[in-house]
Amino acid sequence: MRIGCRDFDIKNHTYVMGILNVTPDSFSDGGKFNQMDQALFHVEEMLKEGMDILDVGGESTRPGYTLLPEEEEIARVVPVIEAVKARFDVPVSLDTYKAKVAAEGIKAGADLINDIWGLKYDEKMAGLIAKEGLPCVLMHNRNNTDYGDFLKDVLHDLNETIDLAKKAGIGEDKIILDPGVGFGKTYEHNLQIIHRIEALHTLGYPLLLGTSRKSVIGLTLDLPASSRVEGTIVTTVFGVMKGCAFVRVHDVKENVRAIKMTEAIMKS
Repeated sequence: MRIGCRDFDIKNHTYVMGILNVTPDSFSDGGKFNQMDQALFHVEEMLKEGMDILDVGGESTRPGYTLLPEEEEIARVVPVIEAVKARFDVPVSLDTYKAKVAAEGIKAGADLINDIWGLKYDEKMAGLIAKEGLPCVLMHNRNNTDYGDFLKDVLHDLNETIDLAKKAGIGEDKIILDPGVGFGKTYEHNLQIIHRIEALHTLGYPLLLGTSRKSVIGLTLDLPASSRVEGTIVTTVFGVMKGCAFVRVHDVKENVRAIKMTEAIMKS
């Protein structure tokens, strides 16, 4: 799979997507990187630590988040994307579910769109991604936690997303699926989807696992967001062993090392 300037061997390695939240209110790192100098310094740090893709987000999607006006989200992410592309040789993902924000981000240089609503929030998003020929991460999400058969329902929901992508003309080689840990799921659902993530391989697309510092880890270990690195590493190791192509994390260095060790054992 090609993302931006780089080819990814998605069948033989798990890559690290580093998180850059340029927001004042993200659950884990809100306010830390919403100044340009701080943001660029953090990007440089993550690259030194082994980051493969940068994921830029301008709106917090923590539980109970407030919907951000499109213009404000654009004002947050576009200058950062432009500055990153001017200074660093790294593929840039834009974390947004709004087509207007995505369009402006693409103009600024975004190489991938990471849509937490799996094309279901904004009806223009699928067509935009298809037109631009970009890869996309399409996440499972719901407005509720009312499931019959949980895994079967998740697969059904993701098939709906895949149908939207195909009808719009998004290429088969452009789709990455995300099980949506922490979105539209109870604590038990989140544990189950991590444990059974290999079930999503039946859909035929590379998988991204995004668990970094999330509530499922906090609730299990009774720890605040800033102290969840070990719990995140456990989920990353699970992701590698279950064949995930990407993990999305805050703590790049630690997760890169965990992936390297896990892959060495698996290939021995």
